[in-house]
Amino acid sequence: MTQTAPAAQHPHQADVSFDGGDLDCGNGLLLLIRKHIDPLDRGGLLEIRSTEISVDEDLPAWCRMTGNELISFIKQDKQRSFLVAKGKFAERRAGAMPVREAVSGVALIEVKPMLNFPAPAPAPAIRPLSVMGIGSWPRPRWMLQAVHEHMEGRLDEASFQATADDAVRLSVGAQIRAGADVVTDGEQRRDSYSSFVASRLDNCQLIPLTDLLPLVDDPEEFERELRALDVPAGDVRHPAVFGPLGRSRGIAVHEVEFARTLTDLPIKIALPGPYLLTRTMWMECISDRAYANREDLAKDIVRVLREEIACLLAAGTALVQLDEPVLSEVVFSGPANQRSFMCGALSAKADSPIELAFARDLVNAVTAGFPRERIALHMCRGNWTADETKALSGDYQPLVDTLGQMQVGTLLLELCTPRSGEMEILTSLPGDMRIGIGACNQKHAHVESVESIVKHVEHAINLFGAERVLLTPDCGFATFADNPLNSDATAEAKLAALAQATRILRERHHIA
Repeated sequence: MTQTAPAAQHPHQADVSFDGGDLDCGNGLLLLIRKHIDPLDRGGLLEIRSTEISVDEDLPAWCRMTGNELISFIKQDKQRSFLVAKGKFAERRAGAMPVREAVSGVALIEVKPMLNFPAPAPAPAIRPLSVMGIGSWPRPRWMLQAVHEHMEGRLDEASFQATADDAVRLSVGAQIRAGADVVTDGEQRRDSYSSFVASRLDNCQLIPLTDLLPLVDDPEEFERELRALDVPAGDVRHPAVFGPLGRSRGIAVHEVEFARTLTDLPIKIALPGPYLLTRTMWMECISDRAYANREDLAKDIVRVLREEIACLLAAGTALVQLDEPVLSEVVFSGPANQRSFMCGALSAKADSPIELAFARDLVNAVTAGFPRERIALHMCRGNWTADETKALSGDYQPLVDTLGQMQVGTLLLELCTPRSGEMEILTSLPGDMRIGIGACNQKHAHVESVESIVKHVEHAINLFGAERVLLTPDCGFATFADNPLNSDATAEAKLAALAQATRILRERHHIA
């Protein structure tokens, strides 16, 4: 039972303990709490030691907000000790958690560099005017439940992967029925298009966005901004770095390996790009314990992405797509140092020319030495809400030079929505770059007519040539697992309309 007054001692022994020192809840303590409490079973006990007086009020408030139970607390001079149950103590199973030694700070996983990359394996060629989704596909209700149960430790890894396999079968089947030339696994195993990496990398962890609100200068104002942007803060999770990043297991290789058992079509896999990950993972209150600055963090992000891409290509991935939607945030969201949800909500940025050069250099460091024809980059202007007025707007003019300097073979671009401006701006891109033309709007419930798609893509063919053009939606259909923009039926219908249009265009332009 929760105690409302200080106790002489805790009524139960903690499963895990850590010392937060003088950190307050707005300066990293909540992230350390989440780091230690998430691995516990329901009912597991965490002891938090602190010398910071503000924690007396802030920690009970956090417990009430997150549904964790404050069992007891002790005050002895400046030292405080709080015993918190994950969820409710009544959920505890007998013998569920062994008692561990108290730890100070964060235990880090040893990072082992991958010295020799495997060679790329052959993959089916991607024909001109091919149709493909960007990545995400709406998850079935039971898959969403499995995602949450897995993150909360209530569903074991094997059961989660078996459930996800079923969801991937449905996603791939829908794309094949629609007539896609290239398929993805629909990102069914991911909680979102980018933050999922935190559950796969060493010394990185997913943190609920609501836990991070104390890190901003005005949490109440930031909450209002999120509501205005139609951002589901309670459903969004954010990657936090607690030590040197490592890749002791694959990030997405297992996704490709299973998808290849379902089809002989070319398979595309999406990874969050290095600039996006650097901007989302760099938080001074936590990541500066492992890295001197964000540039040092970026070096490790580049390393783990290169290791992953090498393994993806060796597994037969036809196209590896780096997602860098935050490039639009750099030039369209306002002045430097203005925070934006587009990049994980809590990131800050320098002036646009500096950020664009940083992003270009990071992407090129990741792609160096890999076959360009099997590397793509995708960007858009925001895909967390179906309300077009909430997303960023602006044409590609301030971005086209940077995009042209990226060492990738394909750009997959948002081009259907009026928010993206005129296609003609892209004619200065290198002639050997393929252009994935956003030809349907994943935010809208109505399905575009085949005639309108043909007209839109014909315009692109006139600008770039049929050999360089691919057809895609503007973005994924369910960037965030809990916030799909459309139903799976609508997604399939839109992809089918693209496939019908490409059959017409291939015949018209004599594309075999």
